[in-house]
Amino acid sequence: MTINTFLLSAKGVKAPLRWFGAVFRQREVGLTVIIMLIFMIMSFTSPYFLTWANMKAMLLSFSIEGIVVVGMTILLIVGGIDLSVGSVVCLSMVVAGQLFLSGLDPWTASLAGIAAAALVGLLMGLTVTRIGLSHFIASLAAMVIVRGLCMIITQGTPLSLFTLPATFKFVGQGTVSGVPFVIILFFILVVAFDFLLRKAAAFRKVFYTGSNERAAAYSGIRVNKIKLLVTVLTSTLAGLAGIIYMARLGSATPTFGVGMELNVIAAAVIGGASLKGGTGSILGAVLGVALLSIVTSSLILINVSVYWQDLIKGLILLVAVSMDHIMNKYRSA
Repeated sequence: MTINTFLLSAKGVKAPLRWFGAVFRQREVGLTVIIMLIFMIMSFTSPYFLTWANMKAMLLSFSIEGIVVVGMTILLIVGGIDLSVGSVVCLSMVVAGQLFLSGLDPWTASLAGIAAAALVGLLMGLTVTRIGLSHFIASLAAMVIVRGLCMIITQGTPLSLFTLPATFKFVGQGTVSGVPFVIILFFILVVAFDFLLRKAAAFRKVFYTGSNERAAAYSGIRVNKIKLLVTVLTSTLAGLAGIIYMARLGSATPTFGVGMELNVIAAAVIGGASLKGGTGSILGAVLGVALLSIVTSSLILINVSVYWQDLIKGLILLVAVSMDHIMNKYRSA
């Protein structure tokens, strides 16, 4: 074999190796591999893991919360964060539930609940874009204020909504060909927003703003408008999730959603959304929330104490944030 022939063959081997390396550096691929490994391990560990009942339970557990994750992911991409989503989910439930008990039909009451959630997002967005507060501070204040509103509206007492009509309960409890309607709605939203983030010019401005806000402003992008609209979108999706929870549970509890923001942020970051903005994907976020749901289900099936579950999920979040920090340093080097 001549030297030239050897070099050509070496180049021919390096090309596919580089391709495989680029593929496996994608967060979505890594998460998919991890999820597949957990599935393989759990299929031998527990006979109940791969049953349809358990699969459906896992899908239901992350589908509604996954709607909130979609909004959080887009907000993280633009460089923001929302600590109030759990409280906003609760506010939507409480407002709609209280209006329903006051005699309003559930559909109109639900629209009012979602509108209340969107209003919270609007007020947060204005404090960020007009006053200049950070998303962290604005949403931290909103988290406490909105939770207080939920307590005031309900007087601290859960609202029993078992008289909701069957047509409305279908949103949270119904099935289509054996598949829960919630799961179908979730996947429709995921596909729609994933397509918009990848293809729509307006949503590309979200990435530009999160990557370099000053450069985006110099290029003519109205960055404050983008940040405001994304903040409202996040709260609106949280409001929608609250209505679905209400239809599913048939109640509205003023303490519902406590700690949800941590799960949502964890799922988005695990899925590749950077806390510094500019990066992230809906598919990655879905895989992140799926991973957390699968881990929780697996821990329950192997009888791990509930006191250990938060610790394990916290460690997963710590690893994900650490990886994000290291990758940001690597990119900027």
